[in-house]
Amino acid sequence: MPSVGVKIYSVFFKLWLRHRLQSLAATDPDPAAAAFGVSCRPDEATAPANPAFSAADGVASKDLHIDPNSSLSVRIFLPTPPPQHAHAHLLAHPRRASDPTPAPASNGAAPYRGYLPHALASPRAPASARRRLPIVVQFHGGGFATGSSSATANDAFCRRVAKLCDAIVVAVGYRLAPESRYPAAFEDGVKVLKWIAKQANLAMMSKVGGGVDTFGASTVEPWIAAHGDPARCVLLGASCGANIADYVTRKTVEDSKLFDPIKVVAQVLMYPFFIGSVPTHSEIRLANSYFYDKSTCILAWRLFLSEKEFNLDHPAANPLAPGRGGPPLKCMPPTLTVIAEHDWMRDRAIAYSEELRKVNVDSPVLDYKDTVHEFATLDVFLKTPQAQACAEDIAIWMKKYISLRGHEFSY
Repeated sequence: MPSVGVKIYSVFFKLWLRHRLQSLAATDPDPAAAAFGVSCRPDEATAPANPAFSAADGVASKDLHIDPNSSLSVRIFLPTPPPQHAHAHLLAHPRRASDPTPAPASNGAAPYRGYLPHALASPRAPASARRRLPIVVQFHGGGFATGSSSATANDAFCRRVAKLCDAIVVAVGYRLAPESRYPAAFEDGVKVLKWIAKQANLAMMSKVGGGVDTFGASTVEPWIAAHGDPARCVLLGASCGANIADYVTRKTVEDSKLFDPIKVVAQVLMYPFFIGSVPTHSEIRLANSYFYDKSTCILAWRLFLSEKEFNLDHPAANPLAPGRGGPPLKCMPPTLTVIAEHDWMRDRAIAYSEELRKVNVDSPVLDYKDTVHEFATLDVFLKTPQAQACAEDIAIWMKKYISLRGHEFSY
């Protein structure tokens, strides 16, 4: 069972969350501003972006507003590069494809970790040195109505993922409800993936055109263009963000050409925000569970779905609802599902994973004892052993699909 401190904190958290959602429900959003929306609440704690590599975790970050017609934004996280002398050694001594491990620096420095400095990204660099980092697209939780890509807890979690996976993390600041109801957040997820694909395509064009438009302004996001590998993309969502990740994944499966050269090789669904009209065993037994009880979550769904659309078997809410449509489950990429012992949504997440396994999709479930919903991404839990173990387990599984051939088990 969770500790006494967690139980007490949970009581106050649930009171705060319910009051927050009720206050949002009582407001009357300005129709003129609804399309632009909001992606961050002004009274929520946020962490500033740090474009320099942090001394604490070695990860740099920056914010970008990628859509002039809405509040959609992203925060990009880039892990630490190897020492400069390692770059020089790679250029002087390129590694052969048959080499079992990266070539170490002659002075005993740490081996090359797969980071591509801009020099190595140039066409003049040896082919063996032109390695790219995988891209993890992350969707935060918060019941579609709270949270942001720059929230303190989300920032810390994304930094942890970037460091453990040695990957670029693109945290999506999608539009929040009730200002922007369904399907705004889902469409924002699709829009971000298309934006990343555009950066990859522009990077290829810039080799010829020099990376500038006719007015001399840069057209390429340099971190993604120089260091990202669009062919190794993973979608990761926490809570309601898992619903968005699964939706975007289905869209890529339906029409991969729209996202070329992006290839989604796997997805990670962390305690997905699934629900349905017929209660499962866990929904009955744990309806009043810690932090996110069922009645409060239904209120969040009422904020997200319009009154006309509200239905607990809505395709956004229930992935196994009859007539949901979309691609066959057998076409879905490998899917890792993370669940918590004291989470009333766990049964439906397990059921979705089981349906994927029935059609031979790699879809394991990681079940963590004595944990609650958002145990790995909520600020109060970030430093717990369970949260740290969860991030490490995700990285281990993910590296099966994002590591370069021959290095799947180099971690």
